[in-house]
Amino acid sequence: MSTRHRAQRRTSAVLTIVLGAGIALAGCTPIVSLQPAADANDPGCAEVSVRLPDSVAGKAERQTDAQATGAWGDPTSVLLRCGVPPIGPTTKPCVSVNGVDWVLMTDPDAKTIVYQTFGRTPATEVVIDHVSGVSDSAVLPEFASAIQTITQTSKCLSTLDTSLTPTPTPTPTPTP
Repeated sequence: MSTRHRAQRRTSAVLTIVLGAGIALAGCTPIVSLQPAADANDPGCAEVSVRLPDSVAGKAERQTDAQATGAWGDPTSVLLRCGVPPIGPTTKPCVSVNGVDWVLMTDPDAKTIVYQTFGRTPATEVVIDHVSGVSDSAVLPEFASAIQTITQTSKCLSTLDTSLTPTPTPTPTPTP
């Protein structure tokens, strides 16, 4: 057998092993199937998508099958979708984390929590599975640099920031 023929067989064997390992590893973490948001094709979502972190709250990123989405953890603990319709003024709880305003869209005691950005178009939603042991405070800061690529046009106010008591009207004092 010639040296060239042995080198070709060796190369072929190495490629077979590498491809086999790739297929085996791909089978360990299947693609996360998600529905893209209505405005997932907005250029702002492209900016967010390329800046998503490799891990969130210690959970590794997973591949998704929808534009402008992200998933972390196996089983999945955190999901992200960019391009959801923005919300207007709301009485739902709002929190600012690293310069990004988030509105809590679900019951805070639910097993799965949904946050949505406020004052940014397109808006982004993040779903956090509390059953997996991941906390909001470990997740939301991870997305700040990606979300901040979309300009914030308005701020949300916590109900603690607004006054429910009327501002007193000054009474004119008579002059002598």
